Amino acid sequence: MPTTPINSGLRDNHTRGAVVDFLKEKIQPGSHLSIVSAYFTIYAYESLFNSLDNIAELEFLFGEPRFISSLDPDKTDKKAFKIEDEGLALSNRLQQKDVARRCAEWIRKKVKIRSVMQTNLLHGKLSDQTLPVDDESRLSLLKVFKDTADRERPLLSNDLEETLNQLIQERRQTERLAALGLLPTRSAIFVGQPGVGKTVTARWLAAQLNVPLYVLDLTAVMSSLLGRSGGNLRAALDFAKRTPCVLLLDEIDAIAKRRSDDSDIGELKRLVTVILQEVDEWPATGLLLAATNHPELIDPALWRRFDLVIEFKSPDMPAVKEAVKRFLGPDYALFGRWIDILSFAFNGESFSDIERDIQRFRRAVALGTTSDADLIEEFVKSRASTLDHPARIDLAVLLAKQTRLSQHSIKDITGVSRDTIRKYASSKSSASKKTAERKPSP
Repeated sequence: MPTTPINSGLRDNHTRGAVVDFLKEKIQPGSHLSIVSAYFTIYAYESLFNSLDNIAELEFLFGEPRFISSLDPDKTDKKAFKIEDEGLALSNRLQQKDVARRCAEWIRKKVKIRSVMQTNLLHGKLSDQTLPVDDESRLSLLKVFKDTADRERPLLSNDLEETLNQLIQERRQTERLAALGLLPTRSAIFVGQPGVGKTVTARWLAAQLNVPLYVLDLTAVMSSLLGRSGGNLRAALDFAKRTPCVLLLDEIDAIAKRRSDDSDIGELKRLVTVILQEVDEWPATGLLLAATNHPELIDPALWRRFDLVIEFKSPDMPAVKEAVKRFLGPDYALFGRWIDILSFAFNGESFSDIERDIQRFRRAVALGTTSDADLIEEFVKSRASTLDHPARIDLAVLLAKQTRLSQHSIKDITGVSRDTIRKYASSKSSASKKTAERKPSP
């Protein structure tokens, strides 16, 4: 890198001279460049690659001068390439060009990109960085989610909500922590059965922190070529460390199994070592999350590396009831009379299972293929078959008290005899009345 700064130059390719001529004259090996421009094409790279390949770094700030739009108001000029939110996209006619591939690799290694505002650029919009891809399949190693802060809060227990709120406050008050010699939580692992909200919570958390969520795509990371999987994993992790973000290693048990597991090949054991090192060294500017449905499979050494272990439990009855109300949305007015029965029937199910069935109910009613009563009766009947006898009695009594179904129909639905229904319905009514009578008057 030169010891003295090189004079900057304002060029616009329109009235103030060509950028390419200025750069050819000024760029030296090891230079650190800062450029403001409205677009960049592979043809610019092709003209400058002898100089650009030898620089240390390029910081590219994008803006759109007014004259850019006037040059091609109808957007008829063909795009050479574009970098979108999902990564680098090349026009079909250029995908096989060697210069396009070399340009994409150069951007990935040496260019940091920032955008002044949302623009409609002549040659395509550039995002912060090009997502890493598997060299063999060309699949992106990361999935990207960029949600806004008003994203709906996930259904969480009180304990879980308190833990996540503190994590958010740590991120929002990093300077206060730093003044006390403290760092914010850098890593956490979510533990829980499928469908309890781990991934949804990761998305909401990233939205509250106003950073993107990157999710490691295991199908792309795992390569058929020996040694490639470890390289893919490091590329994805290195990418996520460059900028503030939340990175989620979903289903981490698939790549971080116990190293004593003799059924695993050596490459998977090497992946565990990579993850152990990365968790230890993860920068405080980002948040590393992992999620697992099978904690018993994870290498014990990994547990000690995470700052937090957060358990997502199956929803209790109040949480199930709240979930049913939320998922019913505008159809709550139609299904509201069934809310207690649905909550009882869904008890023990995951949020994702509840949402799936509720959406099915709403679609059926919207299409007019059946009534809400027929839907609920059929559903409750299918659920009753999975319950033990005491639970089926409780369900039968609930149906007797809250619906107009005959005891004969309730017997068909629950398998509980009418005598038993009358007996328990009567005894519970008497118990409720006595309880009410014992309450002191205000």
